[in-house]
Parts: sequence; structure tokens; C-alpha cells
Amino acid sequence: MKQYLELCQHVMTHGVEKGDRTGTGTKSVFGYQMRFDLNEGFPLLTTKRTAFRLIVSELLWFLKGDTNVKTLIEERNPIWDEWAFEQWVESEEYDGPDMTDFGHRVQEDEAFRAVYEEQMSAFKARITTDEGFACAYGDLGPVYGKQWRSWEGRDGRIIDQIANVIDSLKNNPDSRRHIVSAWNPAEVDDMALPPCHTMFQFYVADGKLSCQLYQRSADIFLGVPFNIASYALLVQLIARETGYELGEFVHTLGDAHIYSNHYDQVTEQLSREPRPLPTVRINDEKESIFDLETSDFELVGYDPHPKIKAPIAV
Repeated sequence: MKQYLELCQHVMTHGVEKGDRTGTGTKSVFGYQMRFDLNEGFPLLTTKRTAFRLIVSELLWFLKGDTNVKTLIEERNPIWDEWAFEQWVESEEYDGPDMTDFGHRVQEDEAFRAVYEEQMSAFKARITTDEGFACAYGDLGPVYGKQWRSWEGRDGRIIDQIANVIDSLKNNPDSRRHIVSAWNPAEVDDMALPPCHTMFQFYVADGKLSCQLYQRSADIFLGVPFNIASYALLVQLIARETGYELGEFVHTLGDAHIYSNHYDQVTEQLSREPRPLPTVRINDEKESIFDLETSDFELVGYDPHPKIKAPIAV
């Protein structure tokens, strides 16, 4: 994963200080590309432990067209918790303690953090037990799963982009239209979080399947390791479905940034030596990728450095 460490070093050295939506502040560069040969191993970061189970469950959530955080909570996956919780505490029905600007306060105020954790725990418990509450506050709007599997055309026609791209890869491999887009201008304002990984394109050559992702906004320390692994796994799944060998994952970043409260963590990570990459085994008994569950994936040979904690910017 030297490609990722080179990105970190490049941004720490050459990044421009910029403000951002969260008010945290960043070092940022515009336009950066990494390439990963998927035959060299599964590109899961080894300079800090990265939660493979969370990557798998989120990707399957996308592939199944789901947009409700209830599924992830039941999978013990907290990746989208803050955005669902924000919808609840900003609603007229919420009557609990003041959660204004919880993303920053939870990092700075230990007493508030305890209150926040109590409220978050109660929120998640209610999401999993109260169907009406889950429908109202667990749904994140037309985020990735909706766009990938149920893009709605202006004539009301529903477009399954994943099924379509699988069909085109099987029947017209040399096409230059193997594209899936998550950026739907008509629905961006209805999403809890507009898509950061906005569009990806598949490419077939010499019997190998490659994929290039364009990511408009890239949180380098927390998000990008997940994005690399998620799309590498997606390539493996689509190759499995279409009968191709593995090629490359090409990761193109727009605004690539390191948050100011991640500088120390990035410096620590850069001091660590990368270790050999693991591999991924997938249950062969399930033929379709749409039938897979998190338990059908096994990570083999993963020996990372310890986890490095860092706050998320909401």
C-alpha cells in the first residue's frame, strides 16, 4: 500500500490549507490518482488495522439497493450512524438533550460525549425495534443503493445500473459505457450525504476486469482506506459475476484532503512499514453476488499494525 502512503505524504507536504463544510479545516490537493494491481493482493491498509467486516457489510448494503441504516445497525456497522442520528436530533419530534453541533462537541467535551453516546445508543435501539421510527429517521434518502439499483428516470422508469453493467460486461465487453453513477443532480439535496464516490467505469482487456473510480471528495485518513478496499472488493465481485480475471483498480481523487485533527495520526501512520497484503475468499456455494451475506467473506493473511483512532468530521 505504498500508493496510499505516498498520497498521505504528498498532501502533508504540498497540501493547501482550506476550510470545509464541517468547520474542521484541511490540507488539500486537487486531482490525484492511484493504481492497484489486484493480482498483487487485496489492497487493505496494513499500516493500521482497517475493519474489513464493515467494508463488506456496507458494500453489500449498496449492492442490495438498501438506504436504511437499520440494516447496518443490525450488522453492527456504525459507518452511517451519525447522519441518521443527525436527522433525528434535528427533527421537531426530538425532545432530548441539546445535540447541536454534536460532531464537534463530542470531540472536545468529555461530559457531552457521555450524553451523546447515551442518546446514540437509545436511537440505535429504537431503530431496530420500532419500524415506523426506522422508516422516518433511519432512511438516508436516495443515497448510493438507490442510485446504483433504482435510479428513477424522468419518465418514471427504474434503472438498475448494476444489473445493466453486468449485462453489458458479459455481452459487449469492449463497450466504453460500462458506467455506474451515484451523482443524481435531481436527488442530491434529498440525500443525507451527497455521494463522495460519484462514478465508476469498468474496462475489459485481455480477459481482465479493471475499474476506475472518480471520487469528488476524499477524507484521506478515515475514508480513503475504506474506499480503496470497497471498490477493490466490488471489482472482485463483478469479475466473479461476469467470468473475468482481476485487473486493476484505478482511484482518481478530486478534492483529496487530510483533516487538521488527523495530522498526528497520519504522521504516526507514515512512520510504519507496510506489511504483505491479504487475500479475500468468497463462499463459492452462492452463485449470485446479490445473494451474498457478510458471513460469506473471509479475509486471509491480514497482519496489520494496530488501529489508529481519529474523530470523524460530520
